[in-house]
Amino acid sequence: MPLQRRVPKRGFNNIFKKHYAIVNIQDLSAFQAQAVVGPQQLMEAGLVKKLQAGVKLLGDGEVDRALTVQVHKASASAVQKIQAAGGQVEILS
Repeated sequence: MPLQRRVPKRGFNNIFKKHYAIVNIQDLSAFQAQAVVGPQQLMEAGLVKKLQAGVKLLGDGEVDRALTVQVHKASASAVQKIQAAGGQVEILS
């Protein structure tokens, strides 16, 4: 049988791709000021249902309080907005 009939005709599916639980900055308004927000606290608050490969923080929305956020990944705009509000972002490994 020719090679072109033996190879898959659809796109490539990466079986090693990591799927992250997404949290936007606007969702962090559920926490008090000066709180330490980690993956466990996000699950308890109902913002993350399943951790998968970790939690990624995105910069959609605004934050009005200083928080210490512990996530596995964060976008540059999210880090900038958290730091502008007086908080900090800690990247977990």
